[in-house]
Amino acid sequence: MEKRVRFTSAWLPWALVAPQLAIVLVFFFWPAAQALLQSVMEQDAFGGSVEFVGWANFKRLFADATYLQSFRITAVFSLLVAVIGLSVSLLLAVMADRVARGASWYKTLLIWPYAVAPAVAGVLWMFMFASPMGVVAWALQHLGVEWNHRLDSRHALTLVVLAAVWKQISYNFLFFLAGLQSIPRSLIEAATIDGATPWQRFWSIVFPLLSPTTFFLLVINIVYAFFDTFAIIDATTQGGPGKDTAILVYKVYYDGFKALDMGGSAAQSVILMTIVIALTVLQFRYIERKVQY
Repeated sequence: MEKRVRFTSAWLPWALVAPQLAIVLVFFFWPAAQALLQSVMEQDAFGGSVEFVGWANFKRLFADATYLQSFRITAVFSLLVAVIGLSVSLLLAVMADRVARGASWYKTLLIWPYAVAPAVAGVLWMFMFASPMGVVAWALQHLGVEWNHRLDSRHALTLVVLAAVWKQISYNFLFFLAGLQSIPRSLIEAATIDGATPWQRFWSIVFPLLSPTTFFLLVINIVYAFFDTFAIIDATTQGGPGKDTAILVYKVYYDGFKALDMGGSAAQSVILMTIVIALTVLQFRYIERKVQY
């Protein structure tokens, strides 16, 4: 039977959740409300003069070709980060789950990158690909590939995707490994006795049972690609070359803190927040139907 906790006091449950509610109100709802207010205002860089302009900031954004280009860049970037990150993490989790000797060492080494800050991860990958002294850039040069992420937009996008995927692999790996270890071994053994190949066992038994974990990680990785990769891009390419790696969250920062367009930056943050909420709702509305709990 399901156990339920009954509180004898009416105020005790609210007291227990009060710290979390305060954090959400102060660090999410209050900044979101401020962004909504500033998005319909026009003010100078120092806040000396403020003027209500309504939807003018939004109209100006959608008439800007560079802002519309950042939508395409963000879509490509987030898709690559989510798909590559989940695929590689699942592969590593399956391989680590099969290791018999030294399994704890393998798992520990795969978890370590999660402790690295995003900015540090970006700097590490930038040094490895820095031409001509970077280790990876040097190897590519000897293979006949002239790598230069400062001039070639394809190289720059590849670099930030690799850095973002590497930073998130450990998080995905932990959840996939926990999901694999929760699958009853009796199901795998029964399928093996029935003559199912490892590939058939994975797609017919393992992967369907991992669907709740995969769905959760899909939502987390989309949000991660939209928001948490800002430091990686700022440390590696600064949105360049040109604006070819300036995703939406980086453009919010650039226009607000460097171009000093407070109203336009606030409008961009409102649009970005709306996009992420809409994507999350769509994932729960349509993709969750295929999840087998």
